[in-house]
Amino acid sequence: MSCLLTACNNKIEQPAAKIESNNISFLAFGDGGYHPDYPKKKHIENPRNKEQFIKKEIEDWLEDYRPIEEFDHAPIYIYPNTEIATEMTGASAVGIAMAKLCQTRECEFALQLGDNVYPDGADANDGKDDQKRMDDLILKPLIPLFAENPDLVVYSALGNHDWKSSRRGVELQTNWMAEQPNFYLDAKGYYQYKIGQPGNDVEFFVLDTNMLLSAKPIYEIPLNPDGSEMELAEAKLKGIGELEVAEPHENPVNGEDIVQIEWLTKGLANSTAKWKIVYGHHILWSIGGTKYSEGHVLRERLMPMLCEYADAYIAGHEHDLELLTDDCSVYLPGNTRPPLPLIISGAASKMRGKHTPFAEQQEKRYPEYDLLWSKSFVWGFAHINLDNQADKLDVEFFTTPRNLSNELVPEVKFSFDRR
Repeated sequence: MSCLLTACNNKIEQPAAKIESNNISFLAFGDGGYHPDYPKKKHIENPRNKEQFIKKEIEDWLEDYRPIEEFDHAPIYIYPNTEIATEMTGASAVGIAMAKLCQTRECEFALQLGDNVYPDGADANDGKDDQKRMDDLILKPLIPLFAENPDLVVYSALGNHDWKSSRRGVELQTNWMAEQPNFYLDAKGYYQYKIGQPGNDVEFFVLDTNMLLSAKPIYEIPLNPDGSEMELAEAKLKGIGELEVAEPHENPVNGEDIVQIEWLTKGLANSTAKWKIVYGHHILWSIGGTKYSEGHVLRERLMPMLCEYADAYIAGHEHDLELLTDDCSVYLPGNTRPPLPLIISGAASKMRGKHTPFAEQQEKRYPEYDLLWSKSFVWGFAHINLDNQADKLDVEFFTTPRNLSNELVPEVKFSFDRR
């Protein structure tokens, strides 16, 4: 393994000579590890044809109180010689689109935001070869990107699907990445690394958010018909609040979650880097309408540190593209710093719809939260530039069409002041 990926005290140092300018530019993509060749069990045990598949999607859509006029679904894939339908993957199309962008834009490295292996992690009990699974789901979609930039390194995070079946699955993935010249994932699942020249550098803190969430009780509470969050007490009274219990193998061992929080707190406080960016799989805020309970828990664990020290938080998990901010007023009363950018880039292979009534209710209920832009039912990714001349974080979103043309489609660009 090259010195670029040498771990020392859970840090990776990238030589300044690798950076061609004072600006730092990179890709951010998440949830890319899906392909119909590795289906969910429910699609095997309860197969549906295309008409039945779409009908079930509509039922689930309406059950969540989403407007029927906004209904859509992912492109449909039909298994050969059958009528069995599932959703198409956009992983290869996104990989090619990223490679196209990097022909004209600087792409020094990339952040992979978890759920790298669908649906049940690297050791899914499906009779398939685990090494081939990782080659197919993690590496294969990115081959065009590595062909364009052979030295590009993908710094990966773990997601809930990576943890799905066992700790062995997590170990298999970290061991596989240790053998790949273009990937890095620390054996702990969380780590930090610096890139850039002193004075114009960035330090990244990569979280294992599944570990942080599995340690806390999470109540899955349905929304009210108007899209607002139902109160926990009301849900319990009605008997419809469900406690989400982590699988035994996900439970932190010897206070792993606390150790990770302490590591993050100390690391952020002591960092001498100009920029400090935190990323992990799970969201803090989003408008998907299904992950908000996790967001509540994760905000309590992370926002005090992020508001104090970080310049951005980047996540996947929601299979869409979103850009939000939190003004940190809840955790830093009287805060005069710019709002904290929250970048969601989880559309690298799957797609999902937003929940417009939920988004509107979030704006009403939480004055600290602001939705700047979103796009759902798309495949895409983000490109981020740290402008060290203007002290700006620039984020651009790109999509690629559903017809698998691999076209690169620019969407929007936003700039944020360094906090």
